[in-house]
This record gives sequence, C-alpha cells and structure tokens, in this order.
Amino acid sequence: MTISRRRFLQGTAAGALLGPTVFNHLLVRRALASPGDDRYLVVIYLDGGNDGLNTITPLDDGGATLRQAYDALRPAGVGNIALPVDVLLPIGADPGTGANLGLHPALRGIHDLHTEKGCVAFVQGCGYPNYSLSHSTAKRTWQLGRPASANQVTGWLGRHLAAAYGPSDVPGVTVDVSLAPEMRQFTTNVLSMRGVADMSFPYDAAAPGDVAAKRAAFQATCLGAVADAQAQAAFAARGGLVTLTSGESYAAVGELYESARPSWNDRYDAVNRRLGDDLREVAKVIYGVEQGVPNVTARYFQCRSPGYDTHADQGGASLNGRHGSLLAELGDSLKVFYEDLEDIGAADRVLVMVWSEFSRRPNARTGSDHGSQGPMLLIGGGVAGGVYGNHPNIAPISLASDGNTPYSQATGDPFRSTDFRDVYGSVLKQWLGVAHQDVLGLLPVDAGPASSYWTVENFDLPLFSA
Repeated sequence: MTISRRRFLQGTAAGALLGPTVFNHLLVRRALASPGDDRYLVVIYLDGGNDGLNTITPLDDGGATLRQAYDALRPAGVGNIALPVDVLLPIGADPGTGANLGLHPALRGIHDLHTEKGCVAFVQGCGYPNYSLSHSTAKRTWQLGRPASANQVTGWLGRHLAAAYGPSDVPGVTVDVSLAPEMRQFTTNVLSMRGVADMSFPYDAAAPGDVAAKRAAFQATCLGAVADAQAQAAFAARGGLVTLTSGESYAAVGELYESARPSWNDRYDAVNRRLGDDLREVAKVIYGVEQGVPNVTARYFQCRSPGYDTHADQGGASLNGRHGSLLAELGDSLKVFYEDLEDIGAADRVLVMVWSEFSRRPNARTGSDHGSQGPMLLIGGGVAGGVYGNHPNIAPISLASDGNTPYSQATGDPFRSTDFRDVYGSVLKQWLGVAHQDVLGLLPVDAGPASSYWTVENFDLPLFSA
C-alpha cells in the first residue's frame, strides 16, 4: 500500500535521527506531504434511492430519443412527477447522445456552484451488474465497494483507512448516531457523533469534583494496558485513550468555530435542514484541523440525508414537493458548505461525493418504485466541472423486464454505464494519491463477460483539475 513520504520518514532512521518535533513544523509538513495528505473527503449518502431521472433530466433528444422517452414514461398531468423542459436548470450535454440536460429546479444551489465556480461533476448512469432492488442489499453493495456478501464486513473507505492509518489515529468522523458502514474496519478509529458539542467523556455527572481523579485513573489504566502482551487488551486500551482525547478536543472546535465564524453559523441556521446542520459539524472539524487544534485530525467524513424512498406523492417541479424539498436541502446545504470552505481557505482541498443506493423506476406518475442506475455528484475546488458518463437508456423498448434501465459495459455503447467503483477508484487514485494496484486491492474487479460485468477498471476518469 502506498504511504506518504512523511509517514516513511517518520518510520525510518531519518525520522529517529531528526527527532519528532521537526515533523510538526508547518513548512516541513507541507514539503513532505503526498497529494492526499492535506486533502479531505466528505461522503453524502442520499438514503432511500434518489430519483436520478428527475435529478438530471433530458431537455431534448440529442442523437437519440431521450426527451421523447421521458415524456412517454412520465406523462404530464395534475399530481404527476413529470418535469417540463422550461423549469429545468441547464448543465450541459450528455456525452453519449449529445442531448442537453437540466437539473431539477430545486437544485438551484448546486446549479449556482456549477455555473459560477465550475466545481461540480455530474456523473451519470452509475451502477453495478446484477443490481438489487432491495434497499439493504443495494446500499450494502455501495458501502462495501463490491457485491454484497455475508463474509465481507469492511467498507470500501474503511479498507483504505486501515491501510493508511494506525491504531492511535482518528482519520474519520461519521456525523450520525452510529458508524457509517463504508468506514467500517478494525485497525484505526472513526468517531460517530451527531455534533461536536456532544463529544464529551462519560464521567459521572453526579460527582463533578471527582473528574480529575477519574481522568487520571482511566488514563493510567489504559496506558498500562497498551503495554500489555495481550493484543486485545492493548487494542481496547488504545481505543479508550482515543475516546478520552477526542472527547476533550473535538468539543472545543465547536466553540472555536462559533466564536470565530458567527456569520457562517447563521447561514447554516438559515438553511434550517438536517443536512446543513450536519455539514456545519464537518466544517467545524475542518476548521479545527486547519487551525491546528491538538488531537483534531479527521479528514474523512460521512453524512446521511434520509427520506428518498419516494414511492408516492413524490411531487414534480414543485420546490415544496417531497422530492423537491429533499433536493433543495441538498443544494442549499452544499452551497453554504462550499462557500464556507472557500472562506476558510480549504475548498480546493475538500471533495464532496454524493451517492444513493439506486435510482427510481423510469415509468412513473405520482411516485416511483425502486430503480437501477443513477447519478453521482462530485463537488470541490479541485473538481473538473461538467457532465460525465452516459445518460441511462430510457427508451421504453430498451428497459429490462422489471422496467428499469439496463447495466452495460459494452464498448461503444452510447448508454454504457459508469460502474460506481470506477468513481470510487478515481477518487482513491487521483484525489487521495493511492497507487493503482493498491486501489485494485481495495476494489477488486468482477468475474464474468466483459460486456455486462465490471472486469476492466478505469480509475482515471477525468474528474479532477488538481
């Protein structure tokens, strides 16, 4: 597994000879850093199956019949979910057919980032072979980074964290009550929290005068166990020490952020949605890292936005409809978050990746059933903005027997799918600096016919400008 020059030197005679303090100097850290060392990754999961066809929608036919097919599958009518052409926010042309595409009108925030800053990559047709229409199986496949199986429990991002970080590191944060499965592994530490203000060590609140003594006793017990010959005891003790220092350090970044950035705090309040609140917690941690707050080191984050299982009353173009409200939450939250990062000075080093376990069925009126492939979004100052991948083939005659768009890896197919693992792999290789062969170790290819399975990886998708 690729390691940074900083990690290599710290583990060699050169690191021992120079002493540990030299590596804490800002200029030395920058000189030794590999491409991924000073970067951040924020993963946003749209829980429930986002309707991709009403997220990125054909404006015209191009060289195919995309708009004709859309109108046939989703006819206009009172209460129907059809999006008329004149409400869509243009983003560019479909690479496969040349058809012009537009965003749902509720995604004004993302459209602004696209047109004003060129920092949004719209990756179409993302999926995998033999797709599942089960929420649990489909999301498990995306979280594992491989087809779901009973004997695989580590997440795709967790495997990267386990290879790149040690048992005393804290490289990741899940902004939720439990650990995000894509970060699951058994080597390093990932925090789970609803907010940094909730990070506190569980002392006995009834006896506050004993806190100092209890802290000293707990720390001494853990330090003793770390030196224990029993691996399990040492592992648990290191986790205890991480819990102690994290509880003390992460709570402090909330107060730091709120005192230093009150106007930005107010902008998240104005969004007044869960995702905006969660991204504010991410911004607090990033701000803490950028300010050098001791023991605040996380660079990987995951947020979950629920509610996308829109079987009925989905709403069409209405900004207040069920789907429109969810997309407005996404767009408005991401715009404030990105502009906050710009002001912090970190926007060029933060990548946001948005995914959902599947799209919705193309043939729909007031709501939509479980679907297959849908779009992913990548947002950040280092992203080469534009439309990537091919729009799924929604011609009624081409739909699979279950009414969904087929997955294809056939060469030359204008509707060829983008396997989601190519996106993950491109993020790992190009954004985080992981060697190609090491990415393959994290995301092994499928066995099967090359036209319908992911047997040839492409971790060089041109998604990044830096």
